[in-house]
Amino acid sequence: MQILRLSLDGAPRLGVVEDAMIAVLPPYLGDMVDVIRAGADGLAAVAAAVPGAPRVPLAGAALLAPIDRFGRDILCTGWNYWAHFDESVGKRGDQEVARPTAPVFFTKAPHAVIGPLDPIAYDARISAKWDYEAEIAVIIGKRGRSIRVDDAANHIFGYTLANDVSQRDLQRRHGGQWLKGKSIDGTMPLGPYIVTADAIDLSSVRLACLVNGVEMQSAMASQMAFTVAELIAELSFGMTLEPGDVILTGTPAGIGSAREPPVFLQEGDVVTTRATGLGAMSNMLIAADLYGASTVVIGAPA
Repeated sequence: MQILRLSLDGAPRLGVVEDAMIAVLPPYLGDMVDVIRAGADGLAAVAAAVPGAPRVPLAGAALLAPIDRFGRDILCTGWNYWAHFDESVGKRGDQEVARPTAPVFFTKAPHAVIGPLDPIAYDARISAKWDYEAEIAVIIGKRGRSIRVDDAANHIFGYTLANDVSQRDLQRRHGGQWLKGKSIDGTMPLGPYIVTADAIDLSSVRLACLVNGVEMQSAMASQMAFTVAELIAELSFGMTLEPGDVILTGTPAGIGSAREPPVFLQEGDVVTTRATGLGAMSNMLIAADLYGASTVVIGAPA
């Protein structure tokens, strides 16, 4: 099942994708997080509502981020494709590290999240080094702590796409931790829908990122250094995961900052994130005032 959120007559609604149409679900089902928290009963209620639901075309629909109610930061994984780790060796300045033996985790603020077709907010005064990072995101469906690897699948509601658009100079500026360089408002596309875990075989998924139609990243999900089950086990170790939590699983090789010469995003660029069975997102970088009255100097002078 492919479940999404859309804006219809000015109000957010849930929908299920069927061929090229969206079955618009009744408001009594609540939002995406309500459905996720209801577990099997929530999915059963969605399925029961589909046959009699009104339809609208998927093409041209005003799609929203599939989740917009967060109980915590977006949970993220760094360096989860070895080719991506290796491509930046010697390019991290004073932040060089050895290849990790366990997953590297960080978070990003929910205000970064935008819809699958929304513009990415761009302000050169915030950063001079805007980079793309196509990722597969896992949506947690069942509460758990210290989850076993062999039980992790029972805690997954589904999968969606994300692009962890990053500001590399901010990422390097703040002591080597990545929160700030990953959390700029209005910069992380999420969507276009959540594919329930029973409807996709992650081992057959190819993830790709294109910039202005040119493919910059491409890898199979099976190339992850740590599997999704291992990520869930490690992240939940002593720490409770909740239904609706979003976990980004890392980006493949091909990022702009590792290229020779580097390739950074500019105003007007179109970033496309796509993966087998998970759909596609397309987002243009549009000028926005993110700098405001700040006195911090990073990118172009204010």
